[in-house]
Amino acid sequence: MLLRNLWRAACVFGVCHTLIAVAHAQPTYPAKPIRLVIPFPAGGASDVVARMVGQPMSERLGQNILIDNRGGAAGNIGTELAAKAPPDGYTLAFGNLSTHAVNAAIYKLPFSPDRDFAPITVVAVLTNILVVHPTLPVHSVKEIIGLAKARPRQIDYASAGSGSPAHLAGEMFNSMAGVKLNHIPFRGGALATNDLVAGHVAIMFNAMPAAMPHVQTARLRALAVTTAKRSLGAPEVPTIAESGLPGYDLSSWNGILAPAGTPREIITRLRDETVRALQIADVNRRLVAIGADPMGNTPEEFAAMIRADLVRMAKLVKESGARAD
Repeated sequence: MLLRNLWRAACVFGVCHTLIAVAHAQPTYPAKPIRLVIPFPAGGASDVVARMVGQPMSERLGQNILIDNRGGAAGNIGTELAAKAPPDGYTLAFGNLSTHAVNAAIYKLPFSPDRDFAPITVVAVLTNILVVHPTLPVHSVKEIIGLAKARPRQIDYASAGSGSPAHLAGEMFNSMAGVKLNHIPFRGGALATNDLVAGHVAIMFNAMPAAMPHVQTARLRALAVTTAKRSLGAPEVPTIAESGLPGYDLSSWNGILAPAGTPREIITRLRDETVRALQIADVNRRLVAIGADPMGNTPEEFAAMIRADLVRMAKLVKESGARAD
């Protein structure tokens, strides 16, 4: 009887409809674990960076961020899976320059890197680093060029797949240095790195997050970085540009994206929590240490980057002659 009287009183004062709306309100996002699809095998650069930010994000969101490694087809399999997921914020993509710019110039994609995604934020800008197996008798870019000219098409370089940043970095190197390193594509950066460490291939323009642990244990030798400026994570390593190829510059990025149509409030929440994770001193320090410069830009800035990179990478792919193997 008391509850019935309280309900009548609420309706008299015009708030019963509000009470009904509250009773039927959807649970606050997120109400269940979030799947973050990484379109490459575990252990590669994207995987390393995603796990670094995923844990603190999980803690703040109050739900686990489940890493789902879906490698294959140079990242296209996992990226397509995320593109076609329900736009409810519970399936996200961890994309990079390759999946959202380069592949569009090489493959006939079953999704649009631009229209089928809602960008959230760039987590970090990644530096690629030119590393060699210690048995290769070179200690500088000039020595690699000299050896490659003496042994054309006899020196293998690994990549995370056709059209990956590592692939394009090698093709840019071939073009600018006038040499012909032999490209060996793998199904992801981790597999390529493993074969490099084992000595099955000699060279890789590897992402720093994947390469630096092996450099620090002397299983690989670092010669130069691919960016215009030296990396904060390895300031002692020169750039390729200052090592004999002026103008050489190729960098990448990793970012979080949702399927197109995901509600704006979910995009905003995820972007804010990513930025907060990047501001944690230990997370920031560990990212810089592996050559990943933290970013955390806005969804609009991220979208503009993708549009610009689609144009920039199409030009580079055409000039380099890179194609799907």
